[in-house]
Amino acid sequence: MNLPEALSGLWAYWLLIALMMVGLYIVIARDNLIKKVMGLNIFQAAAILFYVTMAKVEGGTAPIVPHDPAHPGGHGAHDVVYSNPLPHVLMLTAIVVGVATTALALALAVRIHGDYGTSEEDEAVAYDAEHG
Repeated sequence: MNLPEALSGLWAYWLLIALMMVGLYIVIARDNLIKKVMGLNIFQAAAILFYVTMAKVEGGTAPIVPHDPAHPGGHGAHDVVYSNPLPHVLMLTAIVVGVATTALALALAVRIHGDYGTSEEDEAVAYDAEHG
């Protein structure tokens, strides 16, 4: 397999890396606090999808082993390929943490807008420097 074929087989990873970079760019380059929160959410979604994509096993199935009465003490067929459920469970936790982080960030943005009259970071810093 040559390099272009190897790279084209990883299209999902290239897409997720691009999505991650878009989110990071928004967080760094934008001054609007709401846009920064949106960029953080895009970055988080890309990271979650990255872990779930890595955990997918080709031809794998859910690790639910049916009970086979013909083989007492056995665990069923041994030629079945199972996907690892741990990354998926950890990403459920990451989703909950992400929702809590988003809620806190939006609450802070609303509070900053109420105190400074703007959602733009540079304007709030300038107001702070002016009014000390």
